[in-house]
Order: sequence, then structure tokens, then C-alpha cells
Amino acid sequence: MNSLTYDQLQRPLRDLRISVTDRCNFRCTYCMPAEIFDQDYAFMSRDQLLTFEEIERLASIFANLGVKKIRLTGGEPLMRRDLPVLIKKLMAIDGIEDIGLTTNGVYLVKYSAALKAAGLQRVNVSLDAMDDELFKKINGRGVSTKAVLDGIDAALKAGLAVKVNMVVKKGMNDQEIIPMVSYFKEKGIILRFIEFMDVGSTNGWNFEQVVSKKEIYEKIHAVYPLEPVDPNYFGEVAKLYRYKGTNTEVGFITSVSESFCSSCTRARISAEGKLYTCLFATKGFDLKTLVRSEATDEEISKTVTEIWNNRKDRYSDERTEETAKNRERIEMSYIGG
Repeated sequence: MNSLTYDQLQRPLRDLRISVTDRCNFRCTYCMPAEIFDQDYAFMSRDQLLTFEEIERLASIFANLGVKKIRLTGGEPLMRRDLPVLIKKLMAIDGIEDIGLTTNGVYLVKYSAALKAAGLQRVNVSLDAMDDELFKKINGRGVSTKAVLDGIDAALKAGLAVKVNMVVKKGMNDQEIIPMVSYFKEKGIILRFIEFMDVGSTNGWNFEQVVSKKEIYEKIHAVYPLEPVDPNYFGEVAKLYRYKGTNTEVGFITSVSESFCSSCTRARISAEGKLYTCLFATKGFDLKTLVRSEATDEEISKTVTEIWNNRKDRYSDERTEETAKNRERIEMSYIGG
């Protein structure tokens, strides 16, 4: 039986997010703006990335330490070749109960059936507007909403559970809240609103650009009355509600206005094999070098255990606008969200 591993604040290690690539086919203004990532930006070479076998080995070690859920991220994870092969490997690990994938949805038309066959259970699809011209501007590549909506339909047809994530930034897409709600409520798909937050140094963070959960909730509730829903498990990120008279839920991820550090159970491994114990970390722990050395699984497990046992991250609890300005951070595109 796998045992739980706890940090300094008695938070168990239960969730592992693994970035499989730092590349993305979008250039979203708040994550990978084109003016930075299209100008000789040095993306990782293939040998810098963890191999599928290395990811499988690390996932197995984390499972023995109590991890039950894995989420694959990027960049855009579906840009990593043969991703269903990795999913099949991860599904075979004893103790792993759930595997999810975060994607912009464009490649789901092509890969949904193969992902489902490999054992993937659910996808979180990022979509920040229903308005086509606005969405093309946000994603920086002129990709239409239709490409994403077709991907969502393909995922549903393949039998994958779907949630849609919308990052809300004041002055960018806050007028799209109700159109998004209307569309996905009708489809019976869970929509989750993410407060714009200060990850990385390229996104021009300031509190004036945040639309709080309270503001979003009030906009929705005025049109589609909501009622609260109990969390599904300890450490669930989204605060959940449902539209009255339906079983369709809406969620709010409130890293800015209502931090959830006290129940954070997530570790993150970047595409190049660094372990991060917080989304807002300033540095990671190099697991790739350890994996590629002669270290045994037991030795790697001991290292991970020590890292987690010493963890006391609670950045969102402690953050102020001034600390956000004066602090080095890891880019969202690098750590995978």
C-alpha cells in the first residue's frame, strides 16, 4: 500500500502535474506572447526533455509516495509525439487512479480517439472567448473558436470527460463571461473561470487586470442563478457551483482573491525534469540529472520525500503586488500551469 508524504504544513503529496513539452502552437498574450517567444526564443531540444521511460519511472516513484492523480501539461502537450504511448505507460502504474490532460483543444479532433484508447479519462480545454475575432487576437495565431469547439466535440464523442477553462483578464475578455456561460451551460459542460494571476515575468501583472471570483459570480448569478456545491475531495482547486435546476456545474479558480495554499497537494515536473513544489516557485529541483545517473529508485524516492517534507510554500497567501513585482518567477509556459 502506498503511503502519504506530508510537507511542513501537513499537506499530502497527492497530485502530480507533468509538462511534456515547452512548445505550443498558440501565442496567448498572457502566457507565451509572440513578441518574446517568436524572436529567437530557445525552446528545449529533444535530448533536454524527459523521455517517456524517464517520466514513467518518476511517476511510479511519486505513486509510491501517495500520488493518485496525474495531469499532463505543456506548452501544448499534444505537440509531443506519440503521447498516447506515454498515457498507456502511466495508466499501468499501480496507485494511479486518474490521468487528465490540459490542452488548447486544436489537436483533439485528430487525437481524441487514440487518447481515450490509451486510457486517458478527461481533458481540460482552454478557451478564453466565444467571439471569434477576439479569440484570434488572444491566441496570437489567428486560430478560430471553431477549431477549439470542434476539438471539444471530438473529445466528447470519444468518451472523454471535458471541462473548459477560461482565464479572465479585465479589459481583454471580461465581456465574454456570459456568452461562454450560455454556450457551455447549454452543452452541459463544466466551465471554470480562472482569475488572471502573476505567473512568470512576461505577462505584465498588476491587480488592476484581475476580475475577481466575486465579480464573475455576480455577473453569472444575475442571469443564471447559482447554488453552491460541496468539493469533491481535499485539495480541489475550483470552488464549485451549479446552475439552479440543472446538474451542470461552474467553477472558480481563485489564486488571487481567495488563495487555496492551505490545501495544495500538487507537485509539478517541468519538461526538462525539474521538480517544482509551487506554481509560483523561483527555482526547481533537478530530477533529470538524478534519473540519468546511477541513482536507484529508492535514492530518488528519498530525495523527493526530503523535498516535499521540507516544503512550506504558500506564496498566494503571502503575496502582495509589490512582492509580485520584485520576485523572479517561472514562466507559465515552462512549468505547465
